[in-house]
This record gives sequence, structure tokens and C-alpha cells, in this order.
Amino acid sequence: MTKLLKAGVSIVDISPGKEIELAGYPHFPRYDTGIHDPLYASCIFLDDGITKLAIVCMDILMYSKTYVKSVRTKVSAQTEIPPKNIMISCSHTHSGPWASGRLDLEALKKGLKPDENYIKKLEDKIVSLIVKAYKNTFEAKIGVGKGFCGKEKGIGGNRRDPKGVADPQVWTIGIQDREGNWKACLVKYSLHPTIIHENSTLVTADYPGYIRKYLGKTKPDAIMLFAQGTSGNQSTRYFRSEQTFEEAKRIGYAIGKETNNVLNSMKLKSNTSLIVKSAETDIELKKLPSKKEAEAEVLRTRDKLEKLKKENASYIDIQNANLQNLGAEDTLGFVLLKKKGLDLKADELPVEIQIIGIGKSRIVGVQGEIFVEFGLKIQKNSPFKNTFVITLANGCLPGYACTKEAYIQGGYEAGASMLTGKSGDIIVETALKLVSGIK
Repeated sequence: MTKLLKAGVSIVDISPGKEIELAGYPHFPRYDTGIHDPLYASCIFLDDGITKLAIVCMDILMYSKTYVKSVRTKVSAQTEIPPKNIMISCSHTHSGPWASGRLDLEALKKGLKPDENYIKKLEDKIVSLIVKAYKNTFEAKIGVGKGFCGKEKGIGGNRRDPKGVADPQVWTIGIQDREGNWKACLVKYSLHPTIIHENSTLVTADYPGYIRKYLGKTKPDAIMLFAQGTSGNQSTRYFRSEQTFEEAKRIGYAIGKETNNVLNSMKLKSNTSLIVKSAETDIELKKLPSKKEAEAEVLRTRDKLEKLKKENASYIDIQNANLQNLGAEDTLGFVLLKKKGLDLKADELPVEIQIIGIGKSRIVGVQGEIFVEFGLKIQKNSPFKNTFVITLANGCLPGYACTKEAYIQGGYEAGASMLTGKSGDIIVETALKLVSGIK
């Protein structure tokens, strides 16, 4: 018999101090000159009397699997939460500190790594965050629902092809106490937080921060968690009007409004059962070109980029050429890493697939950046109607998991990947086997 659900929620500011390097835009070294809006890590702890689990979402680009393992070990030593029952995911903001391995050529040549002092403080904060939620529980009601907010509202879509596959679904988990007071909500959306670009040196959560601000007005007592969906090929590139905080606000508020609508119509239950399962799988790494070949491709794409700049080509053409060049540089970076022993491979592989069950709903957690086609395939073929995928969960990948077609076409994501076209299918197959095996 399922016991009444208990929950705990907590939140902590994880903003860095000034002058720390901000992540996300190669060739544009940026050092924090101030905080536009704080970065947060938030936690939901759930306990149905049998299974205990914790979900953490934080405003960081990526968080290495090695760090996740350390957090899980420390939390489990202080609580009854099994290590594998902890999910730690990232919003993927490009205006926060580094917290993972690096591939950009500047970092490889100069030996740049994440700030050790920040990483240590971040780990301590995450551990304390989970323990706090664990120790401060209340009888709870929980619900899962979804809304829609996509390119029809100028929000976002496919960044390789504006008419390509996109995911406008706003998946939402809502938590109330027994008296009906909103305590927390988790929002999952598939869209790169890259509205604020390389010309900014301010710390910001980008559009997820504005989702938080919107919900802070409509549900002021609720802690908001933002989880990134399968956004490997999803961004605002073809749909935004500008790259400003006002545009980030417009997009965040639109998603926040839809989230609020979902919460207001949500049916919540207090006797929901929980389940957590996970598995690790090897994925296929591609054969890298020679150093000479990789360097030649960097020069070719760089010349193309400079030619477009001199011709005053459109922003979209220049940006796409810039990304092709960055992809070529990342491939060269992989070649250089291979000569050093491929630390990124050792740190992040094998890939963990995690399934969290809340009643008849299923959350699939996957490491790294995944193309949207894989997330939609998992969702479509899951035996559970309410299934959604959270990426950048419990670690990174050595580059994007792209479709086979994207690897053939080339471009930034394919260049910035050590994986083959089979890797995404392996992740999908593993996830579906795992979720289908849960009764």
C-alpha cells in the first residue's frame, strides 16, 4: 500500500564572485563583471515511504560526471538517499562559470580549467542543498502536466533548419503541501539559453531566470527548478528579434505564463508511488582525422568566415559560418586531447541513463547534449504517456549526440562531437529498455 507522499524543497544562490571566467563562447574570453540576475541551484526531495529521491537543477552550463559522483557519495553518507537516486542537471546557461571539462582550443593550448575554488564551493552548496531538503519534509501533493509554447510565438525551434523538428512542450511538475500551498515546480523546456551572447560579461541565467521571475509573481512561495530538454539542435537563432535581456524576458515570461496555466489546471495526488532505475551504457566514438587534416579544415572554415565578414553578409550567414569554424576547431581539439589521453572520455563515460517514476509519469535523465529527435523518439515509444527527457543530467558527453543525417551534413554540432551517428540510437534503445522494464 502506498503511503502518503512527503516532500522537501530548498534553493541556494550559486552565483560566482567577480572576475571568474564565464563559459559558453569560444574566442570570446569573458570574465564576470557583475551579476545581472543570480544563478541558483534548487532541489526537490521526494519520499513515498519506500523510495527516496532527489532532483537538483542548477543554472550552470554543464557539470562533470566526476563531480556528480562526489556529490552523490557525500549526500548518501548524510542521508538515506541512495547515490543512484539523485539526479543533478544543468540549465545550460552560457553566462555562468565553467564546471566541466573544456574543448575550446584556447583552453587546450593554455591549460585552462574550471576555477577550483568555485567548483569546491559549488559542491559543498549542492550537498547542503539536498541534505536541507531531506531534513525538512512536509506531507505533499504532486502532479505532472504539460503545455505548449514554441516557434508560433517566436520562442524557439530548430537552429540548423528553421523548418526542422522542434519540441515546444512545457513539461511541468507541481508540488503543494496538504493545505494546497504551492511549494515547488519543475519546468522542462528544450531550448538553448543563448539569448544573451558573447558581448555580455554579466552573470545571468538567461531566459530560465525570467521563467523564475514570472512564477515568482504568480506562485511567490514556490521554488522553481528549470531542467533542460533535448536541445542539442534547438535555439532561438531564427526566432528571436534581438539578443538582449528584454528579449530573454519576453521568451522567459511566455514559457512562465504557459507553466502557470499548466499548474492552475493540474490535478495533484498525495498517494503517488515513486521509482528510480538507472543503467550505464557504452557509446560509439568516431574515428578522428589526422592532426594535419583537422588543421586544414580549421583554416578552410576560418577563411570562409572572414570572407563573409568582409562581404557584410547577413548575421545568420556569418553566425552559421562561425559555428562551422568552431565545430572544426572542436574536432582539432579532440585530436589534441587524444594525444593527451582523452580526459573527457575518462571523466564522462560510460553514459548513465536514469529513470525517475512519479506515479504513471516517467522522467528520463541523460548525460550531455542530445538532438531533439532522440528525446521525441523516447517519448513517443515509452509505454508511459507522460514521459519527458532531461538532458545534461548527471554528467556531460564528449560532444553532441547528433542524428546520422547531421553527421553527414556536418556543421558545428557534428564537428563538436566525438560520437558517431549510432550513439544517439544507443541512448534511445537503452532508455526505452529501462523505462519499459519498470512495472
